[in-house]
Amino acid sequence: METTETFRGLESRSSGRVHGTADHLETPDTDAQLDPIYHYDGIDPETLFGTESVPVGVGQWRFEPLLPFPAEVANTAGEGATPLVRTDRLAEELDVEAVYVKDEGRNPTGSVLDRGLSLAVTAVTRRIATAGRDGGDDGDNEGDGDTDAADVEPLVCASPGNAGTSMAAYAGRADLRSYSFVPSRSGFANKSMTNVHGGKMRVVGGRYPEAAAAVDEQLATDYTDLNEFATPYRHEGIKTLAFELVADLGGAPDVVVVPTATGEVLAGVYKGFVELDRIDAIDDVPRLIAAQPEGCAPIATALERGLTEPEPWATPDTICGELEVPNPAGGARAVAAIEESDGVAVAVPDDDILASAVAVAQNEVLEMGAAGGAAPAGAWAAAEDDFFAGDETVVLVNVESGLKTPDVLRSHLMAQGI
Repeated sequence: METTETFRGLESRSSGRVHGTADHLETPDTDAQLDPIYHYDGIDPETLFGTESVPVGVGQWRFEPLLPFPAEVANTAGEGATPLVRTDRLAEELDVEAVYVKDEGRNPTGSVLDRGLSLAVTAVTRRIATAGRDGGDDGDNEGDGDTDAADVEPLVCASPGNAGTSMAAYAGRADLRSYSFVPSRSGFANKSMTNVHGGKMRVVGGRYPEAAAAVDEQLATDYTDLNEFATPYRHEGIKTLAFELVADLGGAPDVVVVPTATGEVLAGVYKGFVELDRIDAIDDVPRLIAAQPEGCAPIATALERGLTEPEPWATPDTICGELEVPNPAGGARAVAAIEESDGVAVAVPDDDILASAVAVAQNEVLEMGAAGGAAPAGAWAAAEDDFFAGDETVVLVNVESGLKTPDVLRSHLMAQGI
């Protein structure tokens, strides 16, 4: 597979072994969770953050030295390069130096997950291209979805909603078939747009665990698994959010608040900052706050109990469907990231999450989805626990567009008699 010059291989989180390949399907099953790693000593921060040669619309792929694949082969719709919006009113309420919202709702399909799905589908198209060059086919049908050598279709994931929509969009751009399994509680916007982007979808009765279980129970064919952490590239794409924060702020913020479900976004953001620290692009890794709803807070509860890995949440119940993941695949990684960054995890009521999303919309123009509202709600909860000293620059990650859950936000207002 064609990779960047700085790419070194895939490192197993369990064994520490480094596999000199970008194709995770070539690695042993025992090394389940993998991380792309690089020749860090050869990466100059000035080159990484230079803008002179960045084409318009390249988005997150401007950070090519710390990505596995070259920008020229990327399956991209310009994801990344999302606005960082200063919100002085929030800074005053939190009693800190500055607060910014990183508005990931501006990504192509309206969520932060576009960053990772762009990279994950790029990895699939690179497998197809490599198979063609190796003689598996005539090499002329890259991305046409019919190559016998690669045998990648369909691309599959289970999703509360956002990932399924994003996968369908990027698979469609690559002319590949995709199939998402979503719970019946998934929002209408994601269900409809998954099909609009050309993806197939199975709506499964119940919640996210039932959707995840249905993949192998109901799909009678081989497939390429694009679930979080099944591919090493979803959280790898999300790490570019950290790179953009440093590029826009001229350095790392002090605190980053991340709505957290599977642990994918938190793990990606943390990895990004750790890599920047390793190449001396920042002075310190920011403290991370993981924000979860009270009705499904396995990561926050694990930290409260001193566990290194969350226990499955017995009875998940939150209106924030994207955050209703009772057994997060990246739970252990999220716990480690919070502890290593000297951060915290907070569990906040649904009403506070929705009220926060509405308050930001009414006072700061920005539109947050229900899951995005967990970021300001989490920041306020942390402030009440005296987490902030008062001199911090704080970034709230809005993980999804308000157009993902307008009915949920409107229902909250109606419940208040508005």
